[in-house]
Amino acid sequence: MNPRDSQIPGAPGSATPPLAEPTTPTDPLPPKPEQGAPEPRTPTGAPAGCPVHAMGQQGEYLTTAGGTRLRDTDHSLKAGPRGPTLLQDHHLREKITHFDHERIPERVVHARGTGAHGVFTGYGTADAITRAGFLAKNKETPVFVRFSTVLGSRGSADTVRDTRGFATKFYTDEGNFDLVGNNIPVFFIQDAIKFPDVIHAGKPHPDREIPQAQSAHDTFWDFVSLHTEAQHHTIWNMSDRGIPRSYRTMEGFGVHTFRLVNAAGETALAKFHWKPKLGVHSLAWEEAQIAGGVDPDFHRRDLYDAIEAGAYPEWELGLQVFPDTPEETFAGIDLLDPTKIVPEELAEVQPVGRLVLNRTPTNFFAESEQVAFHLGNLVPGIDVTNDPLLQGRLFSYVDTQLTRLAGPNFSQIPINRPHAPVNDMLRDGYHQQAVHGGVAPYRPNSLDGGNPSPDPENGFVDVPVRVAEAPKIRQNPVSFEDHYSQVRLFWQSMSPVEKEHIVAAYTFELGKCYHQTIKERQLQCLAEIDPVLCSRVADGLGLPAPTASSPASSPDSVSSSPALSQVGKRWPVEGRIIGVVADPGADAAALSGVRDAVLEAGLVPLLIAPRGGKLADLDVQRTFDTARSVEFDAILVASAPSPVDPRVLVLISEAWRHGKAIAAWGPGATVLAAAGVEGTPGVGVVDSGSEAFATVLDLLAEHRVWQRFPA
Repeated sequence: MNPRDSQIPGAPGSATPPLAEPTTPTDPLPPKPEQGAPEPRTPTGAPAGCPVHAMGQQGEYLTTAGGTRLRDTDHSLKAGPRGPTLLQDHHLREKITHFDHERIPERVVHARGTGAHGVFTGYGTADAITRAGFLAKNKETPVFVRFSTVLGSRGSADTVRDTRGFATKFYTDEGNFDLVGNNIPVFFIQDAIKFPDVIHAGKPHPDREIPQAQSAHDTFWDFVSLHTEAQHHTIWNMSDRGIPRSYRTMEGFGVHTFRLVNAAGETALAKFHWKPKLGVHSLAWEEAQIAGGVDPDFHRRDLYDAIEAGAYPEWELGLQVFPDTPEETFAGIDLLDPTKIVPEELAEVQPVGRLVLNRTPTNFFAESEQVAFHLGNLVPGIDVTNDPLLQGRLFSYVDTQLTRLAGPNFSQIPINRPHAPVNDMLRDGYHQQAVHGGVAPYRPNSLDGGNPSPDPENGFVDVPVRVAEAPKIRQNPVSFEDHYSQVRLFWQSMSPVEKEHIVAAYTFELGKCYHQTIKERQLQCLAEIDPVLCSRVADGLGLPAPTASSPASSPDSVSSSPALSQVGKRWPVEGRIIGVVADPGADAAALSGVRDAVLEAGLVPLLIAPRGGKLADLDVQRTFDTARSVEFDAILVASAPSPVDPRVLVLISEAWRHGKAIAAWGPGATVLAAAGVEGTPGVGVVDSGSEAFATVLDLLAEHRVWQRFPA
């Protein structure tokens, strides 16, 4: 935990506001302790030599954009108190004009996102396969990470069923390296030329602009049932991976295969993986729906509250490494096919570094909204392959920034500035912030003394891979034609409860489609995956279950990959949220002791009481009106009014249905009895608050109490 100890996260500012309006001029308040900002750098990457807060507003007094102090910003300049506003009011025009242009185009995809600052520390275990300096032992590199959903607009909810973006900008000494991935290791399509098509299919229908941030509609299922290469990504989305518990419990993948180069010039192929310290966990479906209503900002709030509380989110970066053979395959799997994984049982994920997020943005727009990622931001030692989706993304990311960020100089925005010297010979354009010297931005030159010079020793190397002689053709390799074997692998790797959730997800999503033909076509795809999956979804839709088109679709022809399942492991519990239900009749000493124990264990206690204010000299964070199960990972019950308040019964019943650990002591036992959950798995009635906390703490390591719901 950080030094803020017992302070509950969520304070909106760095100081407590006075009751009366402040009238004494003061300097801008410092940022909150958990807030960070881009390291001050010049537009060409040199250290600016000033503190981080110098990038924010300065001085005690209100000014124009040009620095002129103002006496009044509440009244327009008028011809008398009741007269017309005058055109000469330069302050009004500056203020309104800037406001009218505050918004920039949102991202076409990944519009709904949030970000945080952190540090990456290399382990030195990748030295044999890549010369990338940021992976060297104990090398610390600043990073900015942006998490996002794909389909929804900026104003959509966090907890929708969707793929999540996991994009990391490493500010390395050798230039920026952007690892732009997702929480799903495969993609819907094999070729970037289909990217506009799949996004058009997933976005709201163009006539009515509904549904928002959902795939449960006709155009999406029309696309994926006709483009069967999309079935692998689709089943990941229909699994619990499509509704993460939090960004902190979300795996990340680079999706594509990259080419690594070591100091000797030797190459290997590799896939990038992010492994969360807390394990991979998800929301229950009903829980996601409730959260979307009571807290649409559920994931970003969780991320920022965790950082503020000192429970810093943490991941390990790992590599799956493969020989760089002319075939570019491994164990019969085409490494250039972005709809395929290599099971971890065939190629172990080797840890190469650690990521810790420890600072929230100081200004969301300047950082999270203006950050610009690009797969072409590579460093020496990491190169691309001929994955046709990756090849198209190398063009698309730069192209989209030109519109969103109004010109070619988006790399000079503070959040995008590299921490390495920039001498790129690029000049002028919208929003040029550098003041370039010299007269010869070309090579070779003599007028600028030959500057800048290429670096043949340490510069980036495009690996001279031999390109086989071939005709120009619009065609995929034959190896791309297998669209079902890995979908069956994923299904067979799920635990019974995870399979239940997948069946329910397909049934719900297809049930939202209008046309029966689309449902029937997707059922045929499910028949190629597994007959049980197909028949159960068909039963839910009230349709006959088709049979697979060929014996090759038999599920017995593939094995399972335990690494794909989220169930059956134990994980650290730091940063989890514990709801503590109490009323004025609760034992004050026991309540205080439980709160201290939760904080000492690195978790966050939120006291839930009939009304706000204080209870037993402790601050109340939630009332019976504002508390819902979705916010908590476990519930402790000290006491509640008699008869039991119906709002408390709703809280307990929701927590029980969502598989959460529940424990009570003393008068709290009557609450569990009234809710009808006493004696069921994961529900404890004990003698003291310390025992109650110990009970839920042990169960939290498995995230959910799935034993309540035998499949």
